[in-house]
Amino acid sequence: MPALLFDLDGTMLDTDAIHRQVFVDMLAPRGIDVTEAFYMENVHGRLNADFFAEWLPDEPDPVGLSNAKEAEFRRRLPRPYPGMPGVAELVGRASAAGWPMAVVTNAMRPNAEAMLDAIGLRAHFDVLVIGEECERAKPDPLPYTRAMEILGVAPEVAIAFEDSPSGLRAASASGARTIAVRSALTDAEARAAGAHASIADFKDPSLEDELRRLTGVTT
Repeated sequence: MPALLFDLDGTMLDTDAIHRQVFVDMLAPRGIDVTEAFYMENVHGRLNADFFAEWLPDEPDPVGLSNAKEAEFRRRLPRPYPGMPGVAELVGRASAAGWPMAVVTNAMRPNAEAMLDAIGLRAHFDVLVIGEECERAKPDPLPYTRAMEILGVAPEVAIAFEDSPSGLRAASASGARTIAVRSALTDAEARAAGAHASIADFKDPSLEDELRRLTGVTT
């Protein structure tokens, strides 16, 4: 039986535009122009603390700034919010079949809860592994290895879905079969970051091939 491990932002739902606009509004007064290219290169997939340490080294309260940023994200997140195409069907199918599942994210816990609630899938996940609650966050593989330990599964039967370079590196290094969701990266970029394959979304026909390849499961 396969185990499914999901990143959140950009994987189960696409909230990058909301995150980026919050960063735009917060950092413009500090002289930082958060263009889409800047966001993808410097912010996407990273912990806020790492970003603020690099770009605002003189900030007296980086934790407070991070908390304010995420509170504003939650305020702007519409409810309900559309999930990535096909994700609800896959999660429902996995739940019905008893497949182990976990969310593995660098988002803080209130954000993770809010996003899962917004797409209507919170009830399906007993295991949420939060990067900042681990000794090391993505791109370290620890959050993924922690999720597999909690679920009691080996990497050989785990499929990790990710969209960012840091997440792909983390998932791949954990030993899980790593599938990129192409919300932000091309197939070539995803594979360069460690993906074994990529899908456009969870309706991509190649996803069934991935399930069969790893576990022998068929529809």
